[in-house]
Amino acid sequence: MVVGAFPIAKLLYMGIRQISKPLANRIKAGARRSEFFRTYICLPPAQVYHWVEMRAKMRMMGFRGAAIKPMNEEAAAELGAELLGEATVFLIGGACLIAEYSRQSTNSRRKEDEMEARLNSMEAEIARLGLLSEELDARARAAERQQLAK
Repeated sequence: MVVGAFPIAKLLYMGIRQISKPLANRIKAGARRSEFFRTYICLPPAQVYHWVEMRAKMRMMGFRGAAIKPMNEEAAAELGAELLGEATVFLIGGACLIAEYSRQSTNSRRKEDEMEARLNSMEAEIARLGLLSEELDARARAAERQQLAK
């Protein structure tokens, strides 16, 4: 079941990615045009990303205490806009995934409630038929006694 569902999930993810790409591109274009957006939204995550990446690379090469220079503003703005665009795509995909999980959960809960109601109805019907059977049995015994008394 999981193996068969994976290509569909991959296809859905690619579809969501294609749908959310124009939104991500608009965010990137806005980040390039707006000085405020570039300075306060794009540059800090890009610089942090650059610092973490360079720190990891330096540690892998054996340089422990080397200072890391910040990226130039243009490259950082471009990287920040790219990160923001990818984060947008990821968030839209995650929101779709959560919505689908919620929908499936609701459907499953509804089906379970219907099955439980059906089971309770059947149990009530069995109990009613049991009482009816006992009543008919009592009537049959009474009729039998009446026949023997005559």
